[in-house]
Amino acid sequence: MANYVLSIDQGTTGSSVSLLNAKGKIVAFANKEFAQLYPKAGWVEHNPQEIWKSVLSAIKTVFKKSTVSPRDIVSIGITNQRETCLVWDKNSGQPIYNAIVWQCRRTTKDCQRLKKNKVEQLVQEKTGLLLDPYFSATKLAWILKNFGQKSKIKDYLAGNIDSFLVWKLTKGLEHSTDVSNASRTSLMNLEQLQWDPDLLKLFKVPLSVLPQIKNSNDFFGRTLGVPGLPDGIPIHGIAGDQQSALFGQTAFNPGEAKCTFGTGSFILMNSGSKKIISKNGLLTTVAWKLKGDKRATYALEGGAFICGAAVQWLRDGLGLIKESSEIEALASQVKDSLGVHFVPALAGLGAPYWNPEARGIITGLTRGVTQHHLARATLEAMALQNVEILKVMEENLGKKLKNLRVDGGAVRNNLLMQLQADYLGTSIFRPKTIETTVAGAAFLAGLGVGLWSDKKQLLKINKIDREFKAQLTLKQRKEKLRLWQQAVSKT
Repeated sequence: MANYVLSIDQGTTGSSVSLLNAKGKIVAFANKEFAQLYPKAGWVEHNPQEIWKSVLSAIKTVFKKSTVSPRDIVSIGITNQRETCLVWDKNSGQPIYNAIVWQCRRTTKDCQRLKKNKVEQLVQEKTGLLLDPYFSATKLAWILKNFGQKSKIKDYLAGNIDSFLVWKLTKGLEHSTDVSNASRTSLMNLEQLQWDPDLLKLFKVPLSVLPQIKNSNDFFGRTLGVPGLPDGIPIHGIAGDQQSALFGQTAFNPGEAKCTFGTGSFILMNSGSKKIISKNGLLTTVAWKLKGDKRATYALEGGAFICGAAVQWLRDGLGLIKESSEIEALASQVKDSLGVHFVPALAGLGAPYWNPEARGIITGLTRGVTQHHLARATLEAMALQNVEILKVMEENLGKKLKNLRVDGGAVRNNLLMQLQADYLGTSIFRPKTIETTVAGAAFLAGLGVGLWSDKKQLLKINKIDREFKAQLTLKQRKEKLRLWQQAVSKT
């Protein structure tokens, strides 16, 4: 029976494809990695054709792994690494340069120059973003300046990876993106949800190359000539990876938030139809806009650069553990960290400090400290840095956090989840399906095609595996946060 959704998750290190049934359950999954390219220090690139091959390979593998026929697919959803972008020739289909990855810092000087010209406030007011090489605008400008030919500008198309995939899946018939991805470019006006003429002029990106901006569950075209898929499957859902995870967590109401525990931690809090421009170093982004909604749903975003990567450092840098999964058992052997605080600013400090020059430190060492205390201090740090971001979000929104939904590999760690609940003072909800990024794109695609009638149906589908309740008193929590902030100040 034709009632499956194909969800494409095009990530930084690989492409995943999942099949979900009408109950929202993943019935098959395949992942294909591709090469990371580092042409110079601080530069990160991907070969777009390799990305496309990895998607096709994952599609082929996922059907091999399951009894589902490609003809049973009613809709396709796409979620993607957000700020990574490229420019390609619409006639040949060839990129004019590699995709520049969100992690790439090559346009740092361009951003510094724009800051000196005092345009950051204008950019933040219009886009909710800061001037940083992280976002797409300066990357696209760099590609066009260095590899574009003025005589060929009419033949160029540009966009983030979602746009490239839509173009490939529809054999060049569709050039579009959704509002959540467009909001990460520094080129879209957050209020009007359209490309902003002032920003296009500022960043020197022509309107003619950019995709059409659509709702997140709009119709984005039909498959045509895609190996392994029949022609005519509608693409009905697109969202950037972090927004997709928020949707997959069914955090549909203002004040609901999710945290993805990955290499870093990515936190988004739903702010409803209110576009809140933060004064505390948080980003404002479009979470999604659904067909029929008068306004977009917005979110506040913040993140710590190092989260799970701190555990990897204990494993690879210090050799305290052989596998990352061993951290919980090691840390559980002690009741507390014996006054030790580890601030894992191994790549500078992210939100709300935004200090790239900060460096990691371990404080409070005494003769009694063992590897167990250091392991526990690492888990505490992962939780405490999230608390700081979420408290700023609460201030900005003027609402208390209702609960925190979590996803990512590290959420299997029960001790970490309990520490997060204790220090935050609110319940942590861990879903049964922790692949929430995949689920979000599938939910949007299913809504778009009518597999699910509304968001209420999705709330019934999204099942909670476990709730972690706060066990510390307010006094204990405040004291722990005070000591943490004292340690952070020393970085």
